[in-house]
Amino acid sequence: MMQIVENIAELQCVLTRWRQAGESIAFVPTMGNLHAGHMSLITAAHAKAARVVVSIFVNPTQFGPGEDFEAYPRTLQADTQQLVDNAVDCLFLPSKEIMYPAGASTHITVAGLSEQYCGASRFGHFSGVATVVAKLFNIVQPDVALFGEKDFQQLVVIRKMVLDLNMPIALQGVATVREADGLAMSSRNGYLTPEQRKNAPLLYQCLCAARDQLLAGMTDYHAISAEYTEKLNVAGFEADYFAVCRAEDLQPAQPEDSRLVILAAAKMGKPRLIDNIRVDLPRSG
Repeated sequence: MMQIVENIAELQCVLTRWRQAGESIAFVPTMGNLHAGHMSLITAAHAKAARVVVSIFVNPTQFGPGEDFEAYPRTLQADTQQLVDNAVDCLFLPSKEIMYPAGASTHITVAGLSEQYCGASRFGHFSGVATVVAKLFNIVQPDVALFGEKDFQQLVVIRKMVLDLNMPIALQGVATVREADGLAMSSRNGYLTPEQRKNAPLLYQCLCAARDQLLAGMTDYHAISAEYTEKLNVAGFEADYFAVCRAEDLQPAQPEDSRLVILAAAKMGKPRLIDNIRVDLPRSG
């Protein structure tokens, strides 16, 4: 039976009991409005540990001015049922007051990874992400934590934070779950109108086409970026970026690099869609 916990002391009693029994703990932090992508994280978590903890907290510090914090979909009843159906052991539901006590003034910034791509257009976003994830890690102290690869920059930022702060937590990225037409599952897809939803898969189609160009030997990454930025804009998107990067540190890819990721973000009406695709090129020599 899933336990639902709203305060830190009660959660830590539950976690201590499990640890004393020798049980490992996997953690999946979420902002709720759960879908099949989240369930894939939970499935992976069950394979990694004896116990699975999920948190739901819509984190205000990662939303910028004019973004959708108030409107962000909150579906706790449906989320809870999905977690029960997927055999989650504990749901942690902290309040804003618990996560950010009065006067809280400590922030974590992962310099060098947070200022570009999504960070360039969402100032302070990744500081909000890193801070809340660090807090949740301190509270739960899991053996392993799981994140979706759809938010690839977020995953790289958190991985660097864990490394830099010597957190004894294993991180696992889990492959993006997609709709039948290729659109990456996201809580914000619900904002799309029917016509926008019909056109939205073009973002992934552009990523796949760019991947094929890389695999065919094209190394003019600037030209690839320009081509698909224009294609998205012509199709009714407002392209934010389309970039070929080194997968490990998100620096601009060079011709000698082999482990790449193509990152893309574009607005389609109200929602801002993000996606990526990994490309491993054959090594020369």
